[in-house]
Amino acid sequence: MLDRIPFLIGLRYTRAKRRNHFISFISLTSMLGLTLGVAVLILVLSVMNGFDHELQHRVLGMVPHSKIQKDEGGIDNWQQLSRQIEQNPHVVATAPYVEQQGMLAARGHTAGAQVTGIDPAAEPKVSIIADHMQSGSLDRLTKGSWNVVLGELLARQLHVGVGDKVTLLIPQGSSVNPAGVFPRMRSFTVSGIFKVGAQLDGSLAYASLGDMEALARLNAPQGIRLKLDDIFNARPVTQDIVNQLPIGYLGSDWTFSQGNLFQAIQMEKNLMGLLLTVIVAVAAFNIVSTLVMVVTDKRADIAILRTLGATPRTIMGIFMVQGIAIGVIGIVLGLIIGIALALSISDIINWIQNVFGIQFLDPSVYFISYLPSRLEASDVITVIVVAFVLSFLSTLYPAWRASRVRPAEVLRYE
Repeated sequence: MLDRIPFLIGLRYTRAKRRNHFISFISLTSMLGLTLGVAVLILVLSVMNGFDHELQHRVLGMVPHSKIQKDEGGIDNWQQLSRQIEQNPHVVATAPYVEQQGMLAARGHTAGAQVTGIDPAAEPKVSIIADHMQSGSLDRLTKGSWNVVLGELLARQLHVGVGDKVTLLIPQGSSVNPAGVFPRMRSFTVSGIFKVGAQLDGSLAYASLGDMEALARLNAPQGIRLKLDDIFNARPVTQDIVNQLPIGYLGSDWTFSQGNLFQAIQMEKNLMGLLLTVIVAVAAFNIVSTLVMVVTDKRADIAILRTLGATPRTIMGIFMVQGIAIGVIGIVLGLIIGIALALSISDIINWIQNVFGIQFLDPSVYFISYLPSRLEASDVITVIVVAFVLSFLSTLYPAWRASRVRPAEVLRYE
């Protein structure tokens, strides 16, 4: 029975109506602060996980995990080279490509773009573009068709649709005459539009591999795109493949083009997690002030319990139970609210955008045009453990102070 006393009295103090309304207000504030801190921490971590997931599956699904190319000219024996590269256990698939930076023009509008010549049969093995075609298809990118597939944002900037003509200007292979240097130009027909919901929609275009070889004055593909089983292992795998190839081959991976973006998201997630953990800590340590005032208010009760035989350990346990109860209630409420928001934040933001006609994430600025959220159990468990530990630590000093109350001194003035 004595072991149950701290729990019974501590829980009674938690739910009892106190005469001191200020103490009740401080206790409620501590609980709500902890609830808000836990909920926001879960929500922000879920959103950052969503950005990280979208980066890996959308942006890195469009750009090659790794590329192998010659330092000069095309790869004449690219089929044999592809078979050799695919023998590496970390390589899932390969596809040839020709890549050119150029400018697209149509109807008085211009936009810079990276135009990639692809093999429509091989490209879906290394890219997700085939799964995100809004109109048209990759099959129409045949040699001699001079068709092009544009990103949705790029097509919007050029004010073109399927069937319209666009002109591509590339600096490579420019002609020189007494009047100056003229870039190579070619008219293409828009045969498809894709949308992956990322910034790449405004900078990528795809054409036939054979057409881009002719335009770039190459007699073979410029290089080979690789899809790997683990994107985070891209750099050592690429280096290992290059080391096994003859001299004259170069390798690059996604970390050269998108690595800074990935590192920025990871850094933001860590910093936001740290800052919000501080908020949780502030809310948890508000329990200290709450319990200190409760101890002061209950000095007479503590003295009576001591005279009835309660030990300092029992008194300490009473107020630890009270503080932990406040913390647990705040954590549970924050957990419920945080999970509910993390699972529905994308729909909430979409509803706000549709109702008020505003856009929170401009695709021309951010790499995706919507707010993703991905709830992970490990983050939820971490938040619960951290919040509970901080709440527990907040109870130690007030509980210890309560156990040091001397009954004779308190009852002398009662």
